[in-house]
Amino acid sequence: MLFNSTIFLFGFLPVTLLLFFLLGRFSIPAARLWLAAASLFFYAWWNPPYLILLGISIVFNFGVGWLLQNPDTLPHRSLRKTVLIAGLGFNLGFLGYFKYSAFFVENLDALTGADFVVSHIALPLAISFFTFQKIAYLVDSYLGKVKENSFLNYVLFAAFFPQLIAGPIVHYSEIFPQFKKPQTYRFQWVNFTDGLTLFLLGLAKKVVLADEFARYSDVVFSNAQAGASVSLVPAWVGALAYTLQLYFDFSGYSDMAIGLAKMFNVELPLNFWSPYKASSIIEFWRRWHMTLSRFLRDYVYIPLGGNRDGTVKRYRNLILTMLVGGIWHGAGWTYVIWGALHGTALAANHLWQSRVGARVHGFLYRAGAHVCALLVVICGWVVFRSPSIAAARRVFAGMANRHGAYLPDQILNLAPQLRRIFSGLGQVPYLGDSTVMGTFEIFMMLLLGYGIVFLAPNLYQMSRRARLAAVAVSFAFVVQKILFAGSISPFLYFQF
Repeated sequence: MLFNSTIFLFGFLPVTLLLFFLLGRFSIPAARLWLAAASLFFYAWWNPPYLILLGISIVFNFGVGWLLQNPDTLPHRSLRKTVLIAGLGFNLGFLGYFKYSAFFVENLDALTGADFVVSHIALPLAISFFTFQKIAYLVDSYLGKVKENSFLNYVLFAAFFPQLIAGPIVHYSEIFPQFKKPQTYRFQWVNFTDGLTLFLLGLAKKVVLADEFARYSDVVFSNAQAGASVSLVPAWVGALAYTLQLYFDFSGYSDMAIGLAKMFNVELPLNFWSPYKASSIIEFWRRWHMTLSRFLRDYVYIPLGGNRDGTVKRYRNLILTMLVGGIWHGAGWTYVIWGALHGTALAANHLWQSRVGARVHGFLYRAGAHVCALLVVICGWVVFRSPSIAAARRVFAGMANRHGAYLPDQILNLAPQLRRIFSGLGQVPYLGDSTVMGTFEIFMMLLLGYGIVFLAPNLYQMSRRARLAAVAVSFAFVVQKILFAGSISPFLYFQF
C-alpha cells in the first residue's frame, strides 16, 4: 500500500486515524492495539507471507531484548554479551539470507568456477530498515537504555506504519515514550494540520517532482545498461536528473512519514536537511539520510574505534563504515563501490580540513568546496543508480565527452554550423521525441529542481503559513497526477 495510492489516502489513513482517536477516548491499550494491528495490516497488504517474516523478527527480538533488559535472567556479563552477539547474528543472518545470498553465490561461482545455484529468493519489503532498527534495540537493551516488558508496546514500536517501510530509522527511546503520554491519544488540531501539510508537501515532492525527473534519468540508465553509448548531454542530464529524483523521492517519503506520525501526535526524527547545500562531504552526510548516518556512527563507526586510535585508523574506520552503508543499500558491486567512494571522500575531506581547510576562508573557497562536494555526490549517484558497473562506465564515458556531444536534430538544423561541432556518436535520446520543446522542457525542469534545492528553504525552515501556501500551489498538480495520471510509482527506497 503506497502512501500515494488512493486506497491509502481515502481508505486506510482516515479509518486508522478515526478509530485510533475514538478508542483513545475510552481505552489507551485498545488504541495501541488498533494502531499495531493496522500497521501489521499495512505491511501485509504488499504480500501477506511477508508478515510471517516480520512476525518472526518481532518475536525473536522482543525475547532477546527482554533477556538483555532483565539482569536476573543473565547474571553474568559474559552470558549477556553472548546473548547479544547471538541476537545480532540472527538479525544479520536474516538480512544476509534474503538480501545477499544470491550475490554471494554468484561471486563464489565466478571466483572458483563452481556452478552453485540459488533459487530466487524474494526480498521482504523493508527488511534493511527494520533489521537495523532491531539491531539498535538490542544494543540499547544491552546498554541499559531500554526497558520494555509489554509485547504489545514492542509490536507498536517495531511496526508503526509511517516509518516501517523506509524509515526514518528510529530508536525505541525517542518514539515509544510518546505513546505513553495520554495526550497522544487525544485529537490535536494543530498537530493534525501540521502533519497533513507535511504529508501533502512530501506527496508533491514525489508525484510532481521526483516522478517527473525519473522520465529523464530512467531512459539514460536503461539504455546504458542495454549497451548503448551515451553522449555528453544525455549523460549529464541523466546524472543531474537522478540526483534530483532520488532527493525529492526519498525526502518526500520522509516528509510524508513525519507528517503521518504527527497526525497521531508522534514526532519522528528528521531525515534530511537541505543536503545539496552542503559545502563538503562531511557536511553532506550530516544532512542526508540523517538517521542512517546516526546509526552508522553509533553502531558501526564508534564500535570500530571511531577516532580514538589515531588518524590512520580513523580513516580506516570511516571507509569501513561507509562500506557497510553501501552494502546495506543493496547486493551488488555498484553499492560496494558507492560506499567505498564516500568513505574515501570522507577520509580525504577530514585530511584536507586538518591540513588546509581550517586556514582557508572566503566566498570563492566555499563556492569551490560546494562544487567539489556536489560533483562527488553526483558521481556517486551515477554508480548507485546504474544496474551494473558496465552501465556506470558508459554513463561516465558520456559525461567525460568520450562519445561526442549530442543535440536534437531540430536544434542542429536551426544552426547548421553547430552540426560540425556537435557530431554525436552513439546518440541516446534523453526524452522521447528529442524536439526543441522537449529539450527546453528538460533544461527548465533541471533549472527549477536545482533552484529549489539550492535557493529555497526546506520544509522545516518554512513557517506554517508558507507551508500552507505551498500546499495550495501544488494541490492541483498532486490531484492531477494521482487521480488522472493512470499509474502510481513506488518510492525508490522501497527496493532497499
